[in-house]
Amino acid sequence: MLGFLRPRPGNLRAWQLALLLALFVFWHLMTTPGLLPPFMFDNERQAAFFFGEPLSVLARVWRWFVVDADIYRHLGVTLIETLLAFVAGSVLGLGGGLWLALSPMASALLEPYVKALNAMPRIILAPIFAVWFGLGIASKVALGVTLVFFIVFFNVYQGVKEVSPVVLANARMLGASPRQLLRHVYLPSATSWVFSSLHTSVGLAFVGAVVGEYLGSSQGVGYLILQAEGTFDINTVMAGILVLTAFALALDAAVGVVERRLLVWQPRAGETAKI
Repeated sequence: MLGFLRPRPGNLRAWQLALLLALFVFWHLMTTPGLLPPFMFDNERQAAFFFGEPLSVLARVWRWFVVDADIYRHLGVTLIETLLAFVAGSVLGLGGGLWLALSPMASALLEPYVKALNAMPRIILAPIFAVWFGLGIASKVALGVTLVFFIVFFNVYQGVKEVSPVVLANARMLGASPRQLLRHVYLPSATSWVFSSLHTSVGLAFVGAVVGEYLGSSQGVGYLILQAEGTFDINTVMAGILVLTAFALALDAAVGVVERRLLVWQPRAGETAKI
């Protein structure tokens, strides 16, 4: 019986849901007056003021999606900004990483500039992009691209650099052309690195969209959160964070599905040991 309750691949999803439920129960206990004695606050209502109440947060999400149904326009804007930044940043990072990895002279020439741009705190570019591109979608996408690009770029660059010299030599001996080397050697080698970076880039694309909405917009989930912060409505702030987190996880899951389809040639976890 105890063995059945232990976490294992068969019941891992149930354990994850149970942990999520436990976190919500703890949150509810700590922010509901009268259920637990106050530990860190002078009175029972301070915890709810700073952290919100989970039931009120879920009620706010319910009103957004079902009762009032007024979040879809804002959520659509944020998702469009995120997807555009994610796709554009990933494509540019993939192309730039391949180019510099396969061009030693260009890599040596541009390396200090790439490192300098990567070291720059990109969030400070948001006001500049707002001046350049206005307060519409373009400025949010531009900020998201700067966040996504370098993650993908450095992973692709490293993945191509780590191609086995033996594999390259054998392919060249068999008469592979540069295009064939790119398609059958370099790209497969970099693919796993690319998808590893894409899982991180999904969250960063959301960051770019939301931060841009904070600095200037009239729509988007970031705009809703900013408006709620202005009125100290912590429950709406938490509801916005919850919605953004859920959709970020959904996009990450979509990236995982594409990854599993494209990397079917790679052994899954545990298969190598069986072999």
